[in-house]
Amino acid sequence: MLRIAKITALLAASALALVGCANSDATGGTVTEGKLTIATGEPAYEPWVVDNKPESGEGFEAAVAYAVAEKLGYKKEDVKWVRETFEGSIAPGEKNWDLNIQQFSITEERKKAVDLSKPYYTTTQAVVAANSSSFASAKSLAELKGATIGVAVGTTSKEVVTKNIAPLKEAQVFNTLEDAVAALQAGNIDAVVTDLPGAFYVRDAQLEGDGVIIGQIDTADAKGDELAFVLPKDSALTAKVNTALEALAADGTLDRLAKKWFAEHGAPVLK
Repeated sequence: MLRIAKITALLAASALALVGCANSDATGGTVTEGKLTIATGEPAYEPWVVDNKPESGEGFEAAVAYAVAEKLGYKKEDVKWVRETFEGSIAPGEKNWDLNIQQFSITEERKKAVDLSKPYYTTTQAVVAANSSSFASAKSLAELKGATIGVAVGTTSKEVVTKNIAPLKEAQVFNTLEDAVAALQAGNIDAVVTDLPGAFYVRDAQLEGDGVIIGQIDTADAKGDELAFVLPKDSALTAKVNTALEALAADGTLDRLAKKWFAEHGAPVLK
């Protein structure tokens, strides 16, 4: 009798486990049933997100996020936005979001802690200086060797600067791009290196006309940074997000969104 009771209990537990798996599959493995929770930075900069309001769908990454959500079967009202720091996003551990989009470059090191989707955009790095800087008129990477260059922590900008410019002074690392720009405005550094779309925002919005994009950095592989969604490690959504991105690339959506939000302003390529 005791043996039968144990077998019955085991069968019941197995049934509950199967029900749990079915529910998880039905919701796509999201943190909130029936909702897709997407994280971005605070603040989220243009042209990635307009007016720091990702829920508007305005801005390249906000638009891409909603396009992916639609491919996954979620309506706009079923998408929930939360904020997460850049470093916190790529750290191992549990997350309170399903997807995270804030210009994450694909690196092997990051893949150890989190899942990274296929790329949704490939960018280059660019150098921004104040108009008054003695380096504002530089025409080559060699002319930037004497510059004190600032970069944001957690990005690949420092690696690009070290490999391609090899400045005499090691690049200074700041907690945020905003901090680096503040140092540029104060005259504590000569230039800032960030992704090209971000460089346009620094020049036009943060420096308010008192800045210049010296040019793009001609990286050795000429591929630029591949930007991807971050997902929790071994997420059930990773393969689905990849399929969605493949479809959006194939039908031209990603290219159309890039052209819409990243206007070509003729930044020269520095060699």
